[in-house]
Amino acid sequence: MGGISIWQLLIIALIVVLLFGTKKLRSLGSDLGGAVKGFKNAMSPEEETKSIENNAAKRESAEATEKKPESKDKEQA
Repeated sequence: MGGISIWQLLIIALIVVLLFGTKKLRSLGSDLGGAVKGFKNAMSPEEETKSIENNAAKRESAEATEKKPESKDKEQA
């Protein structure tokens, strides 16, 4: 009995639509969706950048270990 029924929610929704209008609510929804999408995109590349940097560091260390034997061969020749 203490909860909000579906009819009360419909009346609240009707009042909100009458106050703000459908066009303003639609633009508000698209703005909110764009903000959430932008936030997700801002968070994702940071993680991808970190993984790319880690992979680059691993490659550099692997290349450095490969170059060491070559330098020894050049010294022996």
